[in-house]
Amino acid sequence: MKFLKFLPPLVILLSLLLLVSSSSCCNIPALFNFGDSNSDTGGFSAAFGPLPPPYGETYFGMPAGRGSDGRLIIDFIAESLGLPYLSSYLDSLSANFSHGANFAAVGSTIIDQNVTLSQGGYSPFFLDAQLKQFLQFKSRSQLVYNQGGVFKGLMPKEAYFPQALYTVDIGQNDLTAAILGNKSADKFIRNAMAEFSRVIKNIYEIGGRNFWIHNTGPLGCLPFFLVRVNLTPTNLDSAGCWIPYNKLAQQFNAKLYNTVIELRREFPLAAFTYVDVYSVKYLLISQAQKYGFEEPLTACCGYGGGKLNVDTRVRCGATGKNVDGTKYLLSNLCKNPLKRVSWDGVHYTEAAAKWVFDRISTGEYSDPPNSLNTVCHINYQD
Repeated sequence: MKFLKFLPPLVILLSLLLLVSSSSCCNIPALFNFGDSNSDTGGFSAAFGPLPPPYGETYFGMPAGRGSDGRLIIDFIAESLGLPYLSSYLDSLSANFSHGANFAAVGSTIIDQNVTLSQGGYSPFFLDAQLKQFLQFKSRSQLVYNQGGVFKGLMPKEAYFPQALYTVDIGQNDLTAAILGNKSADKFIRNAMAEFSRVIKNIYEIGGRNFWIHNTGPLGCLPFFLVRVNLTPTNLDSAGCWIPYNKLAQQFNAKLYNTVIELRREFPLAAFTYVDVYSVKYLLISQAQKYGFEEPLTACCGYGGGKLNVDTRVRCGATGKNVDGTKYLLSNLCKNPLKRVSWDGVHYTEAAAKWVFDRISTGEYSDPPNSLNTVCHINYQD
């Protein structure tokens, strides 16, 4: 700070104000989330029925609408911001939207796949449907708030919408659809990015300014996918992950990053933080033992045992019946989820989610390197 003594008083004042503002924390009063099962806190369960035990057993002591044994990254984000856990927009029971809402749902995609769940397809709550839900939520929540009464305290203030953090974690199921449908990855990803950009622009147009965007994780490391392919030394990397699927995820992430760059250029008054979740998750999986985890490619809750403990026909929580009609847990459950990375072959354990959150929340894996408490800052270098 010695250089300040050579500057005029007004310049010194402006410099000090700039230093203070650049290091100050953001006041984030609300959180609005869009995504798939990686951040669903109850949307799918509310619409199609609850996930069975042992989902939720580690933290909530019961199924809590999350595809995990406990909390998700989005839960830790809310905690870090001093906000309550997000209620799902689709959940009408005990919902509290005073500090945001969650529009994510299991099986959601960026692009409508036009294949119903009963046909083995995807969620009807694809990204555009989530956008429509948000737009309706914004207008109707203010009608309820302005009417006063008992429900006023369950709705966000109008001023919260431009100050809120908008988190997005979606795309994994689009890649799944491309893989299982043998579709052209280039065209599929290009269309997904156009739709992703359109939705973000709509959120901006109604006042959204702070965006926290996750890329997609290493698909080739998920037991659910590994059990579907022919594993050979030539198509596996040193961590035991399937190289083609990880390359597809990397291709998607590169396009997503470019899309975020374009959004920054178009909307210079908004703060877009691109979060490299892929690198953090791969670091955990490839060096699990170093960080206190074990068997990173084996599902904690699954069926079939073996290296992967996954059978696509028998999911976590599935039950069987004894000859007398009594039920028993058909799927296997590991002894200590706190030491495991994969919960059910697709989703991560609470312990893994917390480990990932602790690293992405610092800004070390973000572009720009915004931590969660400085996510409103615009400090791009491109």
